[in-house]
Amino acid sequence: MKKKLTKKVYQYTAVFELNKGGGYTAIIPALPGCISEGDNFEEALKNIEEAALLYLEDLRADKMLEEFAKDSQKIVLAPIKVMA
Repeated sequence: MKKKLTKKVYQYTAVFELNKGGGYTAIIPALPGCISEGDNFEEALKNIEEAALLYLEDLRADKMLEEFAKDSQKIVLAPIKVMA
Protein backbone atom coordinates (compact mmCIF):
# COMPACT_ATOMS: atom_id res chain seq x y z
CA MET A 1 0.00 0.00 0.00
CA LYS A 2 1.32 3.43 -0.95
CA LYS A 3 1.93 6.00 1.72
CA LYS A 4 -0.37 8.96 1.24
CA LEU A 5 1.44 12.30 1.18
CA THR A 6 -0.41 15.05 2.94
CA LYS A 7 0.08 18.72 2.31
CA LYS A 8 -0.70 21.59 4.62
CA VAL A 9 -1.51 25.16 3.75
CA TYR A 10 0.98 27.64 5.15
CA GLN A 11 0.07 31.32 5.14
CA TYR A 12 2.71 34.06 5.16
CA THR A 13 2.74 37.80 4.69
CA ALA A 14 4.70 39.08 1.70
CA VAL A 15 6.03 42.64 1.52
CA PHE A 16 6.18 44.28 -1.92
CA GLU A 17 8.35 47.29 -2.65
CA LEU A 18 8.02 49.34 -5.83
CA ASN A 19 11.45 49.65 -7.45
CA LYS A 20 12.71 53.00 -8.78
CA GLY A 21 13.27 51.56 -12.25
CA GLY A 22 9.87 49.86 -12.29
CA GLY A 23 8.73 46.48 -11.14
CA TYR A 24 8.49 45.13 -7.61
CA THR A 25 10.72 43.32 -5.16
CA ALA A 26 8.96 40.96 -2.75
CA ILE A 27 10.13 39.38 0.49
CA ILE A 28 8.56 37.11 3.08
CA PRO A 29 9.94 38.18 6.48
CA ALA A 30 9.05 34.84 8.11
CA LEU A 31 11.14 32.97 5.51
CA PRO A 32 14.65 34.45 5.84
CA GLY A 33 16.24 34.92 2.43
CA CYS A 34 12.99 34.30 0.52
CA ILE A 35 13.01 37.13 -2.01
CA SER A 36 11.82 37.56 -5.57
CA GLU A 37 10.83 40.26 -8.04
CA GLY A 38 8.69 40.92 -11.06
CA ASP A 39 8.17 43.49 -13.79
CA ASN A 40 4.71 44.23 -12.32
CA PHE A 41 2.79 43.41 -9.13
CA GLU A 42 1.09 40.32 -10.55
CA GLU A 43 4.39 38.85 -11.73
CA ALA A 44 6.08 39.63 -8.41
CA LEU A 45 3.19 37.95 -6.57
CA LYS A 46 3.44 34.84 -8.73
CA ASN A 47 7.22 34.74 -8.34
CA ILE A 48 7.21 35.13 -4.54
CA GLU A 49 4.60 32.37 -4.24
CA GLU A 50 6.87 30.10 -6.27
CA ALA A 51 9.90 31.13 -4.19
CA ALA A 52 7.99 30.32 -0.97
CA LEU A 53 6.98 26.91 -2.33
CA LEU A 54 10.59 26.08 -3.22
CA TYR A 55 11.74 27.32 0.19
CA LEU A 56 9.25 25.06 1.98
CA GLU A 57 10.06 22.10 -0.29
CA ASP A 58 13.74 22.45 0.66
CA LEU A 59 12.80 22.47 4.34
CA ARG A 60 10.65 19.37 3.82
CA ALA A 61 13.50 17.58 2.02
CA ASP A 62 15.78 18.37 4.97
CA LYS A 63 13.06 17.14 7.36
CA MET A 64 12.92 20.59 8.98
CA LEU A 65 9.54 21.84 7.76
CA GLU A 66 7.43 21.05 10.83
CA GLU A 67 9.92 22.55 13.28
CA PHE A 68 10.40 25.63 11.11
CA ALA A 69 6.62 26.09 10.79
CA LYS A 70 6.30 26.08 14.59
CA ASP A 71 9.03 28.71 14.94
CA SER A 72 7.60 30.94 12.22
CA GLN A 73 4.29 31.15 14.10
CA LYS A 74 6.09 33.16 16.78
CA ILE A 75 6.40 36.15 14.43
CA VAL A 76 3.89 38.95 14.95
CA LEU A 77 3.22 41.56 12.26
CA ALA A 78 1.54 44.78 13.28
CA PRO A 79 1.04 48.05 11.43
CA ILE A 80 2.51 51.11 13.11
CA LYS A 81 2.09 54.86 12.63
CA VAL A 82 4.93 57.33 13.06
CA MET A 83 4.47 61.08 12.96
CA ALA A 84 7.61 62.85 11.77
